[in-house]
Amino acid sequence: MPIFQNPWFETVAEAQRRAKRVLPSSVYGALIAGSERGTTLDDNLAAFAELGFMPHVVGHHGERDLSTTVLGIPVSMPVIVSPTGVQAVHPDGEVAVARAAKNRGTIMGLSSFASKSVEEVTAANENTFFQVYWTGTKEQMTRRIHRAREAGAKALIVTTDWSFSNGRDWGSPAIPEKLDLKTMVKFAPNVLPHPSWLLRYAKRVEIPDLTVPNLKEPGQDAPTFFGAYGEWLQTPPPQWEDIAWIKEQWDGPIVLKGVTRVDDAKRAVDVGVDAISVSNHGGNDLDTQPATIRVLPAIAEAVGDQVEVYLDGGIRRGGDVAKALALGARAVLIGRAYLWGLAANGQAGVENVFDILRGGLDSAVLGLAHASVHELGRDDLVIPAGFERASGGGDAEAREPVSATSSPRTKDPRY
Repeated sequence: MPIFQNPWFETVAEAQRRAKRVLPSSVYGALIAGSERGTTLDDNLAAFAELGFMPHVVGHHGERDLSTTVLGIPVSMPVIVSPTGVQAVHPDGEVAVARAAKNRGTIMGLSSFASKSVEEVTAANENTFFQVYWTGTKEQMTRRIHRAREAGAKALIVTTDWSFSNGRDWGSPAIPEKLDLKTMVKFAPNVLPHPSWLLRYAKRVEIPDLTVPNLKEPGQDAPTFFGAYGEWLQTPPPQWEDIAWIKEQWDGPIVLKGVTRVDDAKRAVDVGVDAISVSNHGGNDLDTQPATIRVLPAIAEAVGDQVEVYLDGGIRRGGDVAKALALGARAVLIGRAYLWGLAANGQAGVENVFDILRGGLDSAVLGLAHASVHELGRDDLVIPAGFERASGGGDAEAREPVSATSSPRTKDPRY
């Protein structure tokens, strides 16, 4: 970062540019991630650019209410933190993100693969949702779930949308399993060109922690990320009765993350979840599935009156939040956007991202002549013919598009 550069940034795209300058290429590449061709990764962003707004010229409201509730918890705006693993982009990691979310009046989503413990994070933000994968034995999962409850987590996010889909056409980053002297020497050429990232850790007299404390077993050290990843790979995938079993262990609100089909959404309702997150794991799952904003409307129409429906994937602007709400989401979850902010400027950078999204959402609500985010609807959008996708009983094809126009695809975000 140039010496005289203002630490504040005005868009998430600028936060990403700064993150790319600050972070070693292997760390930055891990945040980009994606799978195979990166088709889904690209479509998550490009789909939002295909949707347009239809603003009013007169009749605007001088004050707008952007607040809502998520599983009964009041939030200042319908944007919450999506759980992401091992946030080695900054020494404060998930604790910084939790504090930023609290300062901006919203909810923290904490990954079971996080670099900070659930106890530390709930202490920083009492409105924390703890995320679990179906990994390990039922006894291990029970211990992890009970630990989250005892720490004060308000809800459980169950993630089941992560397929073992590896190999990226642009190459995968080299990430060590742990950092010792030998590893640090090996990665020095990758790290030394990014002194500001290194200095953050040097000031704390510490090195990036690549372990996952929330999967620690009694009497053992916390596993490394790749050790935990190996456990997940060896665990037979869950069935619908397993989701019902998790609900019994938790006995509280549950969000099922990873739903992209109408039939899956209906099954989720049947097993008793309280909310679903329409997510394709940020394009890190099975490639060539459609952007989440394309499949959201059919899912919201099918089950939105029975459970809360959220959208996760591709949110970079407040206008994206407005578009998701207009198509049936109650709230959105952000992942890469806040990680760029964390890398760029720590906790203040995450707060900066929330402020950007809030400002853009407020502008959209103002321009569309609404007084509240709850008034947003399909009539506010220009929806190209064929934009929506549905599978498993959805009716996207039968719905009349608002417009037959389309916007060009956005530039590839990886470069």
